[in-house]
Amino acid sequence: MEDVLDLYAEAADPKRPVVCFDESPTQLIGDVRQPIPAVPGQLERYDCEYRRNGTANLFVFLDAHRPWRKVKVTDRRTIRDFAECMRDLVDVHYPKAERIRVVLDNLSTHSPGALYEAFPAPQAHRILRRLEFHYTPKHASWLNMVEIEIGVLRSQCLDRRIGDRKTLDVEIAAWQDQRNAQADAIKWMFTTQHARSKLLRAYPDPDKES
Repeated sequence: MEDVLDLYAEAADPKRPVVCFDESPTQLIGDVRQPIPAVPGQLERYDCEYRRNGTANLFVFLDAHRPWRKVKVTDRRTIRDFAECMRDLVDVHYPKAERIRVVLDNLSTHSPGALYEAFPAPQAHRILRRLEFHYTPKHASWLNMVEIEIGVLRSQCLDRRIGDRKTLDVEIAAWQDQRNAQADAIKWMFTTQHARSKLLRAYPDPDKES
């Protein structure tokens, strides 16, 4: 816990950025009947019946020290999908960074070994030399700042029916670009000092051990 919180407390360093990463499934929900458009004095109306059109997966990146986020929409969340996200971090999003500190949870696919399963060893090694994984404690994914961003995404963009992958891609890209253009950022307030004073159960009691 303190390892992650100390990363958040650091000053921004373009050479050593801190990127929070997580994934979240979302359902594709379509209309059975065409909605009735809004008119003056009347809101748009939807029929209560809907159609399930499968699911998509959202990989979400969030820079802890600057107002930047990236959402990658995929059909699945396999080991290869995770490995490709890490390759994107190194080669596309932060090509000039010396080392990228990645905050993520303990999902089984979130491991260095995933890159060796997805890519030839030389390529996996090249990518991992630029990455440094920092895991949140088990059952404490709330310590990952990107969880807040996923909540914002759901409330601002995914709070309505989106029935197909193409529309989902367009809507999420528009939301992402607007958030980045507006320089929207998350102000993280919970520090290591707060943790030590408020989460006493997370720390051993030296008096009991003596």
